[in-house]
Amino acid sequence: MGGLPFTEGHEIFRKTVRDFAEKELFPHQKEWEKGKSFPREIFGRAAELGLFGVVYPEELGGSGGDYWYKVVACEEMIRARMAGMVMDLFAHSDIATPVINEIGNEAQKKEFLVPAIKGEKIGALGITEPGAGSDVANISTTAKKEGSDYVINGAKTFITNGTRADFITLAVRTGDKGYQGISLILFPTDTKGFTAMPIKDKLGNHSSDTAELHFENCRIPARYLLGDENAGFIYIMQNFQGERLVGALMANASAQLAVEDAMAYARQREAFGRPLIKLQVWRHRFADLLSQIEASRCLTYHAVDLFNRKEECVAEVSMAKLISCDLANRIAYDCLQIHGGYGYTEEYDVARYSRDVRLLTIGGGASEIMKEIIAKRFGM
Repeated sequence: MGGLPFTEGHEIFRKTVRDFAEKELFPHQKEWEKGKSFPREIFGRAAELGLFGVVYPEELGGSGGDYWYKVVACEEMIRARMAGMVMDLFAHSDIATPVINEIGNEAQKKEFLVPAIKGEKIGALGITEPGAGSDVANISTTAKKEGSDYVINGAKTFITNGTRADFITLAVRTGDKGYQGISLILFPTDTKGFTAMPIKDKLGNHSSDTAELHFENCRIPARYLLGDENAGFIYIMQNFQGERLVGALMANASAQLAVEDAMAYARQREAFGRPLIKLQVWRHRFADLLSQIEASRCLTYHAVDLFNRKEECVAEVSMAKLISCDLANRIAYDCLQIHGGYGYTEEYDVARYSRDVRLLTIGGGASEIMKEIIAKRFGM
Protein backbone atom coordinates (compact mmCIF):
# COMPACT_ATOMS: atom_id res chain seq x y z
CA MET A 1 0.00 0.00 0.00
CA GLY A 2 2.96 2.31 0.48
CA GLY A 3 2.86 5.32 2.81
CA LEU A 4 -0.33 6.30 4.58
CA PRO A 5 -2.36 8.76 2.47
CA PHE A 6 -3.27 11.18 5.27
CA THR A 7 -2.91 14.73 3.90
CA GLU A 8 -3.04 18.09 5.64
CA GLY A 9 -6.78 18.10 4.94
CA HIS A 10 -7.19 14.79 6.76
CA GLU A 11 -5.25 16.10 9.76
CA ILE A 12 -7.31 19.31 9.96
CA PHE A 13 -10.43 17.16 9.92
CA ARG A 14 -8.87 14.91 12.59
CA LYS A 15 -8.45 17.86 14.95
CA THR A 16 -12.04 18.99 14.32
CA VAL A 17 -13.45 15.54 15.12
CA ARG A 18 -11.18 15.04 18.13
CA ASP A 19 -12.19 18.39 19.62
CA PHE A 20 -15.86 17.52 19.06
CA ALA A 21 -15.46 14.14 20.76
CA GLU A 22 -13.34 15.27 23.70
CA LYS A 23 -14.75 18.73 24.39
CA GLU A 24 -18.41 18.55 23.38
CA LEU A 25 -19.36 14.89 23.88
CA PHE A 26 -17.13 13.31 26.54
CA PRO A 27 -18.16 15.79 29.29
CA HIS A 28 -21.70 14.35 29.04
CA GLN A 29 -20.63 10.70 29.16
CA LYS A 30 -21.92 9.84 32.63
CA GLU A 31 -25.20 11.73 32.11
CA TRP A 32 -26.03 10.18 28.75
CA GLU A 33 -24.90 6.69 29.68
CA LYS A 34 -26.98 6.76 32.85
CA GLY A 35 -29.97 8.25 31.02
CA LYS A 36 -29.55 5.66 28.23
CA SER A 37 -29.96 8.31 25.55
CA PHE A 38 -28.45 11.48 24.14
CA PRO A 39 -30.05 14.60 22.60
CA ARG A 40 -31.23 14.46 19.02
CA GLU A 41 -29.43 17.79 18.49
CA ILE A 42 -26.12 15.90 18.41
CA PHE A 43 -27.04 14.65 14.93
CA GLY A 44 -27.36 18.25 13.77
CA ARG A 45 -24.06 19.24 15.35
CA ALA A 46 -22.28 16.26 13.77
CA ALA A 47 -23.73 17.26 10.41
CA GLU A 48 -22.42 20.83 10.84
CA LEU A 49 -18.91 19.44 11.26
CA GLY A 50 -19.24 17.36 8.09
CA LEU A 51 -19.28 13.96 9.77
CA PHE A 52 -22.25 12.64 7.81
CA GLY A 53 -21.34 13.90 4.36
CA VAL A 54 -17.59 13.51 4.36
CA VAL A 55 -17.53 10.86 1.61
CA TYR A 56 -20.74 11.84 -0.19
CA PRO A 57 -20.82 13.96 -3.39
CA GLU A 58 -20.81 17.73 -3.08
CA GLU A 59 -24.00 18.01 -5.13
CA LEU A 60 -25.82 16.16 -2.34
CA GLY A 61 -24.37 18.37 0.38
CA GLY A 62 -21.32 16.23 1.12
CA SER A 63 -17.62 17.02 0.99
CA GLY A 64 -16.65 14.53 -1.71
CA GLY A 65 -13.71 13.24 0.34
CA ASP A 66 -12.00 9.87 0.02
CA TYR A 67 -12.60 7.04 2.47
CA TRP A 68 -9.54 7.99 4.53
CA TYR A 69 -11.63 10.83 5.92
CA LYS A 70 -13.98 8.15 7.25
CA VAL A 71 -10.97 6.45 8.84
CA VAL A 72 -10.15 9.70 10.64
CA ALA A 73 -13.75 10.09 11.84
CA CYS A 74 -13.86 6.55 13.23
CA GLU A 75 -10.51 6.83 14.98
CA GLU A 76 -11.31 10.14 16.67
CA MET A 77 -14.98 9.74 17.58
CA ILE A 78 -14.17 6.91 20.00
CA ARG A 79 -12.58 9.59 22.22
CA ALA A 80 -16.11 10.50 23.29
CA ARG A 81 -15.89 7.23 25.25
CA MET A 82 -19.54 6.42 24.54
CA ALA A 83 -19.68 3.54 22.09
CA GLY A 84 -23.48 3.60 22.04
CA MET A 85 -23.76 7.23 21.01
CA VAL A 86 -20.99 6.87 18.41
CA MET A 87 -22.67 3.75 17.05
CA ASP A 88 -25.93 5.66 16.53
CA LEU A 89 -24.17 8.39 14.55
CA PHE A 90 -22.31 5.96 12.32
CA ALA A 91 -25.38 3.72 11.91
CA HIS A 92 -27.04 6.77 10.42
CA SER A 93 -24.20 7.81 8.11
CA ASP A 94 -22.54 4.49 7.25
CA ILE A 95 -25.20 1.82 7.56
CA ALA A 96 -28.59 3.34 6.67
CA THR A 97 -27.61 5.79 3.93
CA PRO A 98 -24.72 4.49 1.74
CA VAL A 99 -27.01 2.23 -0.27
CA ILE A 100 -29.26 5.22 -1.06
CA ASN A 101 -26.25 7.00 -2.52
CA GLU A 102 -25.27 3.91 -4.52
CA ILE A 103 -28.58 2.85 -6.04
CA GLY A 104 -31.22 5.45 -5.14
CA ASN A 105 -32.83 7.58 -7.82
CA GLU A 106 -32.67 11.37 -7.73
CA ALA A 107 -36.05 11.76 -6.05
CA GLN A 108 -35.09 9.28 -3.30
CA LYS A 109 -31.77 11.02 -2.71
CA LYS A 110 -33.49 14.38 -2.45
CA GLU A 111 -36.15 13.13 -0.03
CA PHE A 112 -33.96 10.95 2.20
CA LEU A 113 -30.21 11.29 1.65
CA VAL A 114 -29.85 15.07 1.42
CA PRO A 115 -31.68 15.74 4.72
CA ALA A 116 -29.77 12.84 6.30
CA ILE A 117 -26.45 14.47 5.39
CA LYS A 118 -27.75 17.70 6.94
CA GLY A 119 -28.78 15.88 10.12
CA GLU A 120 -32.41 16.89 9.56
CA LYS A 121 -33.61 13.30 9.14
CA ILE A 122 -32.24 10.31 11.05
CA GLY A 123 -31.90 6.97 9.32
CA ALA A 124 -31.82 3.36 10.51
CA LEU A 125 -31.16 0.06 8.76
CA GLY A 126 -33.83 -2.58 9.30
CA ILE A 127 -32.58 -6.09 8.59
CA THR A 128 -32.35 -8.22 11.76
CA GLU A 129 -35.54 -10.00 12.84
CA PRO A 130 -36.49 -12.00 15.93
CA GLY A 131 -35.96 -15.18 13.89
CA ALA A 132 -33.25 -14.07 11.46
CA GLY A 133 -30.05 -12.30 12.44
CA SER A 134 -26.94 -13.03 10.39
CA ASP A 135 -29.07 -15.31 8.18
CA VAL A 136 -30.29 -12.44 6.01
CA ALA A 137 -31.68 -14.72 3.30
CA ASN A 138 -34.39 -15.97 5.66
CA ILE A 139 -36.03 -12.70 6.72
CA SER A 140 -39.82 -12.94 6.82
CA THR A 141 -41.09 -9.34 6.94
CA THR A 142 -43.23 -9.05 3.81
CA ALA A 143 -44.01 -6.27 1.37
CA LYS A 144 -46.91 -7.19 -0.91
CA LYS A 145 -47.73 -5.11 -3.97
CA GLU A 146 -51.26 -3.71 -4.01
CA GLY A 147 -51.82 -1.35 -6.89
CA SER A 148 -49.27 1.46 -6.66
CA ASP A 149 -48.39 0.65 -3.03
CA TYR A 150 -46.55 -1.92 -0.93
CA VAL A 151 -48.24 -3.25 2.21
CA ILE A 152 -45.70 -4.26 4.85
CA ASN A 153 -46.15 -6.70 7.73
CA GLY A 154 -43.60 -8.14 10.12
CA ALA A 155 -41.05 -7.22 12.78
CA LYS A 156 -37.41 -6.22 13.18
CA THR A 157 -35.26 -6.23 16.30
CA PHE A 158 -31.96 -4.84 17.62
CA ILE A 159 -32.35 -1.85 15.29
CA THR A 160 -29.99 1.03 16.05
CA ASN A 161 -31.76 4.43 15.95
CA GLY A 162 -35.01 2.47 15.92
CA THR A 163 -37.17 4.76 18.06
CA ARG A 164 -35.92 8.10 16.73
CA ALA A 165 -35.43 7.28 13.04
CA ASP A 166 -37.34 9.34 10.51
CA PHE A 167 -36.86 6.64 7.90
CA ILE A 168 -35.68 3.04 7.74
CA THR A 169 -33.75 1.43 4.92
CA LEU A 170 -35.83 -1.70 5.26
CA ALA A 171 -35.19 -5.25 4.06
CA VAL A 172 -38.43 -6.99 3.09
CA ARG A 173 -39.55 -10.12 1.34
CA THR A 174 -41.19 -9.35 -1.99
CA GLY A 175 -40.70 -12.77 -3.57
CA ASP A 176 -40.18 -16.45 -2.80
CA LYS A 177 -38.16 -17.79 0.13
CA GLY A 178 -34.41 -17.40 -0.08
CA TYR A 179 -32.07 -14.59 -1.04
CA GLN A 180 -33.64 -14.04 -4.45
CA GLY A 181 -36.92 -12.78 -2.95
CA ILE A 182 -35.58 -9.85 -0.89
CA SER A 183 -35.94 -6.15 -1.66
CA LEU A 184 -34.95 -2.86 -0.02
CA ILE A 185 -37.55 -0.19 0.65
CA LEU A 186 -37.24 3.31 2.09
CA PHE A 187 -39.79 3.39 4.89
CA PRO A 188 -40.93 6.68 6.50
CA THR A 189 -41.58 6.05 10.20
CA ASP A 190 -44.66 8.29 10.29
CA THR A 191 -46.47 5.59 8.30
CA LYS A 192 -49.70 4.35 9.88
CA GLY A 193 -49.36 0.92 11.49
CA PHE A 194 -45.69 1.34 12.46
CA THR A 195 -44.55 1.11 16.09
CA ALA A 196 -41.12 1.11 17.72
CA MET A 197 -40.38 -0.12 21.23
CA PRO A 198 -37.02 0.55 22.95
CA ILE A 199 -34.88 -2.37 24.07
CA LYS A 200 -33.74 -1.15 27.48
CA ASP A 201 -31.91 -3.88 29.35
CA LYS A 202 -28.75 -4.23 27.28
CA LEU A 203 -25.38 -5.37 28.57
CA GLY A 204 -23.61 -2.32 27.12
CA ASN A 205 -23.88 0.55 24.63
CA HIS A 206 -26.32 2.15 27.05
CA SER A 207 -26.52 5.52 25.30
CA SER A 208 -27.58 3.87 22.03
CA ASP A 209 -31.17 3.88 20.81
CA THR A 210 -31.89 0.19 20.15
CA ALA A 211 -35.42 -0.89 19.30
CA GLU A 212 -37.84 -3.57 18.20
CA LEU A 213 -39.98 -2.53 15.25
CA HIS A 214 -43.43 -3.72 14.27
CA PHE A 215 -45.20 -3.27 10.92
CA GLU A 216 -48.93 -3.90 10.70
CA ASN A 217 -50.48 -3.34 7.28
CA CYS A 218 -48.18 -0.39 6.66
CA ARG A 219 -48.95 1.05 3.25
CA ILE A 220 -46.24 3.00 1.43
CA PRO A 221 -45.91 4.18 -2.21
CA ALA A 222 -44.10 1.81 -4.57
CA ARG A 223 -41.78 4.69 -5.51
CA TYR A 224 -39.94 4.00 -2.25
CA LEU A 225 -38.58 0.72 -3.64
CA LEU A 226 -34.80 1.10 -3.58
CA GLY A 227 -33.16 -0.32 -6.69
CA ASP A 228 -34.70 -3.34 -8.38
CA GLU A 229 -37.30 -5.59 -6.81
CA ASN A 230 -35.91 -8.89 -5.49
CA ALA A 231 -32.32 -7.65 -5.82
CA GLY A 232 -32.09 -6.52 -2.19
CA PHE A 233 -29.83 -9.32 -0.96
CA ILE A 234 -27.03 -8.23 -3.27
CA TYR A 235 -27.44 -4.60 -2.20
CA ILE A 236 -27.32 -5.62 1.47
CA MET A 237 -24.14 -7.64 0.99
CA GLN A 238 -22.48 -4.72 -0.77
CA ASN A 239 -23.62 -2.32 1.95
CA PHE A 240 -22.17 -4.59 4.64
CA GLN A 241 -18.61 -3.87 3.47
CA GLY A 242 -18.69 -0.26 4.63
CA GLU A 243 -20.43 -1.20 7.89
CA ARG A 244 -17.84 -3.87 8.65
CA LEU A 245 -14.95 -1.55 7.86
CA VAL A 246 -16.33 1.02 10.30
CA GLY A 247 -16.60 -1.72 12.90
CA ALA A 248 -12.98 -2.77 12.35
CA LEU A 249 -11.69 0.81 12.47
CA MET A 250 -13.54 1.57 15.67
CA ALA A 251 -12.43 -1.72 17.24
CA ASN A 252 -8.77 -0.90 16.62
CA ALA A 253 -9.10 2.69 17.84
CA SER A 254 -11.04 1.64 20.94
CA ALA A 255 -8.48 -1.05 21.75
CA GLN A 256 -5.66 1.48 21.40
CA LEU A 257 -7.39 3.88 23.78
CA ALA A 258 -8.07 1.10 26.29
CA VAL A 259 -4.40 0.08 26.32
CA GLU A 260 -3.29 3.69 26.70
CA ASP A 261 -5.64 4.06 29.69
CA ALA A 262 -4.34 0.82 31.21
CA MET A 263 -0.73 1.90 30.75
CA ALA A 264 -1.47 5.23 32.46
CA TYR A 265 -3.04 3.35 35.36
CA ALA A 266 -0.08 0.97 35.54
CA ARG A 267 2.33 3.90 35.81
CA GLN A 268 0.65 5.33 38.91
CA ARG A 269 -0.56 2.14 40.62
CA GLU A 270 2.08 0.53 42.83
CA ALA A 271 2.46 -3.07 43.95
CA PHE A 272 5.39 -4.67 45.75
CA GLY A 273 7.07 -1.28 46.07
CA ARG A 274 7.02 -0.16 42.45
CA PRO A 275 4.60 0.83 39.68
CA LEU A 276 2.87 -2.07 37.92
CA ILE A 277 4.37 -1.04 34.60
CA LYS A 278 7.83 -1.77 36.02
CA LEU A 279 6.85 -5.42 36.47
CA GLN A 280 8.06 -7.49 33.53
CA VAL A 281 4.84 -9.46 33.26
CA TRP A 282 2.88 -6.28 32.54
CA ARG A 283 5.52 -4.60 30.39
CA HIS A 284 5.58 -7.67 28.17
CA ARG A 285 1.78 -7.90 28.15
CA PHE A 286 1.53 -4.30 26.94
CA ALA A 287 4.19 -4.95 24.30
CA ASP A 288 2.13 -7.88 23.02
CA LEU A 289 -1.09 -5.87 22.97
CA LEU A 290 0.42 -2.88 21.18
CA SER A 291 1.99 -5.17 18.58
CA GLN A 292 -1.30 -6.96 17.97
CA ILE A 293 -3.18 -3.66 17.59
CA GLU A 294 -0.63 -2.45 15.05
CA ALA A 295 -0.95 -5.68 13.05
CA SER A 296 -4.75 -5.43 13.13
CA ARG A 297 -4.61 -1.79 12.08
CA CYS A 298 -2.35 -2.60 9.13
CA LEU A 299 -4.74 -5.30 7.94
CA THR A 300 -7.68 -2.91 8.30
CA TYR A 301 -5.86 -0.14 6.44
CA HIS A 302 -5.13 -2.60 3.64
CA ALA A 303 -8.86 -3.35 3.38
CA VAL A 304 -9.59 0.41 3.46
CA ASP A 305 -7.13 0.99 0.62
CA LEU A 306 -8.87 -1.61 -1.55
CA PHE A 307 -12.32 -0.29 -0.63
CA ASN A 308 -11.27 3.30 -1.33
CA ARG A 309 -10.05 2.28 -4.78
CA LYS A 310 -13.29 0.32 -5.36
CA GLU A 311 -11.45 -2.97 -5.78
CA GLU A 312 -12.66 -6.41 -4.70
CA CYS A 313 -12.16 -6.60 -0.93
CA VAL A 314 -14.83 -8.85 0.60
CA ALA A 315 -12.27 -11.28 2.05
CA GLU A 316 -10.00 -8.50 3.33
CA VAL A 317 -12.87 -6.59 4.97
CA SER A 318 -14.14 -9.79 6.59
CA MET A 319 -10.63 -10.59 7.86
CA ALA A 320 -10.23 -7.07 9.25
CA LYS A 321 -13.53 -7.23 11.13
CA LEU A 322 -12.84 -10.73 12.41
CA ILE A 323 -9.34 -9.97 13.70
CA SER A 324 -9.93 -6.47 15.07
CA CYS A 325 -13.18 -7.23 16.90
CA ASP A 326 -11.87 -10.43 18.47
CA LEU A 327 -8.71 -8.57 19.50
CA ALA A 328 -10.69 -5.72 21.06
CA ASN A 329 -12.50 -8.23 23.26
CA ARG A 330 -9.26 -9.89 24.37
CA ILE A 331 -7.76 -6.50 25.13
CA ALA A 332 -10.78 -5.61 27.26
CA TYR A 333 -10.04 -8.67 29.41
CA ASP A 334 -6.39 -7.76 29.92
CA CYS A 335 -7.03 -4.07 30.52
CA LEU A 336 -9.65 -4.82 33.15
CA GLN A 337 -7.31 -7.34 34.76
CA ILE A 338 -4.56 -4.82 35.36
CA HIS A 339 -7.04 -2.52 37.11
CA GLY A 340 -7.80 -5.30 39.57
CA GLY A 341 -10.88 -4.69 41.71
CA TYR A 342 -11.16 -1.11 40.49
CA GLY A 343 -11.67 -2.38 36.96
CA TYR A 344 -14.83 -4.09 38.16
CA THR A 345 -16.37 -0.76 39.20
CA GLU A 346 -17.80 2.16 37.24
CA GLU A 347 -14.99 4.39 38.50
CA TYR A 348 -12.85 3.57 35.47
CA ASP A 349 -13.82 3.54 31.80
CA VAL A 350 -12.49 0.01 31.37
CA ALA A 351 -15.65 -1.43 32.95
CA ARG A 352 -17.87 0.29 30.39
CA TYR A 353 -15.44 -0.56 27.58
CA SER A 354 -15.56 -4.25 28.53
CA ARG A 355 -19.35 -4.25 28.23
CA ASP A 356 -19.57 -2.18 25.07
CA VAL A 357 -16.89 -4.00 23.09
CA ARG A 358 -18.70 -7.32 23.36
CA LEU A 359 -21.13 -6.26 20.65
CA LEU A 360 -18.39 -5.92 18.04
CA THR A 361 -18.14 -9.66 17.36
CA ILE A 362 -21.94 -9.82 16.88
CA GLY A 363 -23.12 -6.68 15.08
CA GLY A 364 -22.66 -6.25 11.33
CA GLY A 365 -22.20 -10.00 10.91
CA ALA A 366 -20.97 -12.28 13.67
CA SER A 367 -17.37 -13.49 13.75
CA GLU A 368 -18.59 -16.93 12.70
CA ILE A 369 -20.13 -15.41 9.57
CA MET A 370 -16.85 -13.62 8.81
CA LYS A 371 -15.04 -16.97 8.99
CA GLU A 372 -17.58 -18.55 6.63
CA ILE A 373 -17.17 -15.70 4.12
CA ILE A 374 -13.39 -16.00 4.25
CA ALA A 375 -13.56 -19.79 3.85
CA LYS A 376 -15.78 -19.47 0.78
CA ARG A 377 -13.48 -16.89 -0.77
CA PHE A 378 -10.66 -19.41 -0.52
CA GLY A 379 -12.67 -22.18 -2.13
CA MET A 380 -13.59 -24.10 1.00
